[in-house]
Amino acid sequence: MAKDKIVYVCSNCGQESPKWIGKCPACGQWNTFKELRIAAETGSSAARSAAQSVRSSLSTNKNKPLSLKDISIHDEPRLDMKDAELNRVLGGGLVPGSIILLGGEPGIGKSTLTLQTILHMPEHQILYVSGEESAHQLKMRAERILANPLNDGRMSDENVTILCETSLENIFANIKETHPELVIIDSIQTIATEDVESSPGSISQVRECAAALLRFAKTSGVPVILIGHINKEGSLAGPKILEHIVDTVIQFEGDQHYMYRILRSIKNRFGSTSELGIYEMRQNGLRQVSNPSELLLSQDHEGLSGIAISSAIEGVRPFLVETQALVSSAAYGTPQRSATGFDQRRLNMLLAVLEKRVGFKLMQKDVFLNIAGGLRVTDLAMDLSVIAAVLSSNVDTAIETGWCMAGEVGLSGEVRPVNRIEQRVAEAEKLGFSHMIIPKYNLNGFDARKYQIELHPVRKVEEALRYLFG
Repeated sequence: MAKDKIVYVCSNCGQESPKWIGKCPACGQWNTFKELRIAAETGSSAARSAAQSVRSSLSTNKNKPLSLKDISIHDEPRLDMKDAELNRVLGGGLVPGSIILLGGEPGIGKSTLTLQTILHMPEHQILYVSGEESAHQLKMRAERILANPLNDGRMSDENVTILCETSLENIFANIKETHPELVIIDSIQTIATEDVESSPGSISQVRECAAALLRFAKTSGVPVILIGHINKEGSLAGPKILEHIVDTVIQFEGDQHYMYRILRSIKNRFGSTSELGIYEMRQNGLRQVSNPSELLLSQDHEGLSGIAISSAIEGVRPFLVETQALVSSAAYGTPQRSATGFDQRRLNMLLAVLEKRVGFKLMQKDVFLNIAGGLRVTDLAMDLSVIAAVLSSNVDTAIETGWCMAGEVGLSGEVRPVNRIEQRVAEAEKLGFSHMIIPKYNLNGFDARKYQIELHPVRKVEEALRYLFG
């Protein structure tokens, strides 16, 4: 009787080794090899032949090499998801034959977002494969979404077919019968194939199932959306090769204590990775937030120190965000530096600039920074508002109402120009701000006469602080 075989697989890149290795020779990561037991070749021949027939039926077209000049260029029509936020993150809709990976923490709303989206697409036949929930649970969630008073008859469940299955071979058999135009897999960690003798969710199972679904999507032209788990470090569970296989990786994130959810693109072969979508979690589903500026600004902060308003841009969307800072005397020997929604290393750099170039001593002070609304912003134009909020809290002086700013701060204390200044100014003017601090170099070729808001160009941080605090 043949014995089981034990191999070690890198959880980061999928490299296999007959023995455990501390450092992966392929990707260079440490302590990533996991033990994997492969059963002897005693599987059912009928099951293997069925799986082989499914794969052969999905790959009947033989690819031939083509000359680059002979390849025709044509824009394929994208699948409208009937969700402006999701379409923006995807780059304009779902590309036929693409495979999308949607990840997020447990309970963040991945299944709700997916089910709500496909209920808005009554003209397409959709197969929803669930390996975690029963059909009754999905029906209850669909009824809750359909009961939304904002529905207005635009949602329907007649086009959605539910399949509760974890076998990849059975899933392909049902796909062959139903001929769907979109396939949802919830989740990829629960699907297993008979070709691999290991438990669902293991490195080899996730890799093989994702590769088989990729072949199906590319040969049939049917897009596939995979819902994936994340581990305790916040990255997608499974081998790193899973992210290389798919065309688009979307992260659904948010704080459990806030009602807002952020849909962010990490990888996108068909669009920009700098776009984000904002949703509001409600009892009957997710609501799209078309104007995030009004939600990210608190209603009343007049007379409160440590608050500055910045005009930020994520992708092509401008919005105003509130930056909150608290500076206090260090209670212990080492001062604390804490940032929520902002890069802490950049906060340390800005504090060093404030101390070296402006002359404010913050070495013995605790500094806490927070971006209001649970949003994480990566725009460098936030630098000026971070410095203004920190200094406002340090001197306990509030910034006057009606002031906002945008500018990147360099190591020498200069205010560097930012992109899309017209959109930032227009957004600030639309929300009723009367004064805005911008980099002086952004005035080149900029017509400020068409705006009612008063602009204050600055070259250094000292000039901006002089405008704010006199």
